Formats: sequence, C-alpha cells, structure tokens
Amino acid sequence: MTVHHLLEKESIANKFVAQLRDITVQKDRLRFRRNIERLGEILGYELSKSLRYGSENIITPLGKVKMSLPEEEIIICSILRAGLPLHTGLLNYFDDAENSFISAYRHHPNDNEQFEILVEYLASPSLEGKILILADPMLATGSSFVNVLQALETMGNPREIHLVSVIGAKQGIEYVSKEYPENSHLWIATIDNTLDERGYIVPGLGDAGDLCFGPKLQH
Repeated sequence: MTVHHLLEKESIANKFVAQLRDITVQKDRLRFRRNIERLGEILGYELSKSLRYGSENIITPLGKVKMSLPEEEIIICSILRAGLPLHTGLLNYFDDAENSFISAYRHHPNDNEQFEILVEYLASPSLEGKILILADPMLATGSSFVNVLQALETMGNPREIHLVSVIGAKQGIEYVSKEYPENSHLWIATIDNTLDERGYIVPGLGDAGDLCFGPKLQH
C-alpha cells in the first residue's frame, strides 16, 4: 500500500486539522463536520491526480478545446456514521460517482476495553472493475477498514482501492497495509504515533462520530 501523507507539506489543511483537534473549537459540531468535509475535498483533489484521464473535445462559445477528463468509474463508500462528512467532501469533487454505505462499529461484548468490529449494514452497487474510495475519518487500529474490505468482497473486485482518512495511528496503518492489496493507496491528512489501551489515537481528536452528530446509544 502506498501512503500519501498530506501534512508532510504545510498547507491550509493544517488549519482544518488543528481545529478538529482543538477542544474549544470542536464543540461547534457544524464547524467540526465542515472541517472534515473540507479535508475530504483536499484529499479527493490529491487522489484525483492518480486517476486515468482521456482527451475530449469541448465546445466553447468561441471555438473548440481539447481537455483531459477522468475516465474512471468511481464508487465512494463511507463507513457510517463518522464517514458521512468525509463522504460529502469527496462527493463535492467526484460529483458523478456512485455511492455505497456500510456500518462498522466497536462492540464491547464483555463491557471492558476489549472490542470487536461489527459490520451490520451494507448498501452498494457492483464494485467490479471500478475505483473504490473508502472513507472513514479515523484510522485507529485499522480493524474497521479490514472488516469492511471483507464485507465488500461479495460486491465484486474493484480495479483499484483508495482509502481516505483524516487522522491515523502508525500501528493501524501498518495493519491495513498488510491486509489490503499491494496496489492500494491511503490518502491521509495526519498521522499520530500512539494508540492508548482502548485503541484510541493519541493525541488524536476524540470520537469523530460523537463530535459530528452527538453521543450514540451504547450496545
């Protein structure tokens, strides 16, 4: 897997990530969602540079011009619920993409720090031969991305897989890199070094789903 780390170079994306992390700013859910959406747009733009393009003639009011336009069939699949703002940002740029949605959440069967990732909902068109973009703002242990890949196997074989995330931990990225096909790509804004004993990213930003949409009922 090829990892594309956005904040290796300074850009306006630094501001959006800083606001996502800031405990005073992140209380504003609208801004929190919008900042994830903005990062989805930026990461989508960077991702677009890796796609295949073909030439088309475009008619203007004053003549004709040859333009390079994307040739790919793209499917954006977001991991519910935290993936929705990121999905929106990607869809703002890949506005003719097909859409897929899948649930993946942490289940604590023994009411302790040990958890498993459960996938209980999937709605998707065929992935066969297409570009699959998987969107989840948090890449902590990597288990969600791996379990989602397994769940999507029944939908066909994509030509290429691109993971899009806002923040990840090195441990999770290493795990995902081993489990995904070699020609896959990860587009990520920033990477932290550590996971705590509960499997949360440190320093991270907290629970992205709760910060976007409010606390959820516990299973």
